[in-house]
Amino acid sequence: MELVVGRVAKSHGVHGELVVEVRTDDPDARFAPGVRLRGRARSNEVREFTVESAREHSGRLLVQLVGISDRTAADALRGTLFIVDSAELPPSQDPDEFYDHELEGLTVQLTDGTVVGRVTEVLHSAAGELLSVRAADDGREILIPFVTAIVPTVSLADQLVVIDPPEGLLDPE
Repeated sequence: MELVVGRVAKSHGVHGELVVEVRTDDPDARFAPGVRLRGRARSNEVREFTVESAREHSGRLLVQLVGISDRTAADALRGTLFIVDSAELPPSQDPDEFYDHELEGLTVQLTDGTVVGRVTEVLHSAAGELLSVRAADDGREILIPFVTAIVPTVSLADQLVVIDPPEGLLDPE
């Protein structure tokens, strides 16, 4: 399964630097000098790139790729998605840490065993992670804060997320 770790937002300056929207929790490793990246263009063409340098500037990640040395070449990469294969990811050493793709598709149930729905997506917000759950009964989207107090158990082996929501969290209003 391909996972997106970054997206080229636009060029920066005249020497081919790229503004990259980071979509990984480890940008220092993913965009380190010498790292090879696969980039999927809007045309679905996949190209290989090597990171020449990366730096933070005004809260954004600026990446210089080998062979991309001017604004025209950088502009041509706008919208390119940097991707990795999920099989290439190392297993997490922390039993309470999960990759988004591991959670997507898991069944969500209450502590009493009542099925709530399935995780469709993990959303990352300034306030923290949210599980987007498609309700089993009416198909509506339920957003569940991904915190231990509300999500006490995640079992990848059982393909199950157990939740203990506060009153009102699952109400359709």
